[in-house]
Amino acid sequence: MSTFRLKIVTPDGLCFDGEAEQLSVRTAAGQVGILAKHIDFIAPLGMGQATIYTEGKTRKAACIGGMLSVLNGEVTLVPTTFEWAEQIDAERADASYERAQKVLHQKDSSAQDIRLAQARLKRALIRKSVAQNSK
Repeated sequence: MSTFRLKIVTPDGLCFDGEAEQLSVRTAAGQVGILAKHIDFIAPLGMGQATIYTEGKTRKAACIGGMLSVLNGEVTLVPTTFEWAEQIDAERADASYERAQKVLHQKDSSAQDIRLAQARLKRALIRKSVAQNSK
């Protein structure tokens, strides 16, 4: 299968730099699959699972926010948050989920607290899902 150059870089540093056969990632408009020789493309990232097919293996990660760029056959993923499935701390994700649920069920939570808790809840659910689906 043909490959393309894939670079994944976050504010914390480089997560991946190499050849890939396929990338599947959630953009703000929905799920997108990238193969070799894809047309030039740019899109904002949503929240979801990223799946990278490389060297006959599949790697999954939680991928949240940022941008995806395909330019001249090279793919650059610049997520705000990117965590490989094997690096996700499931206990931390569970704790974040519980804290978000608590805020959402409090009657005196402000609108901003609710928005932040909803985002925290979604991130926790994505992390938990990616960690569970990689086993």
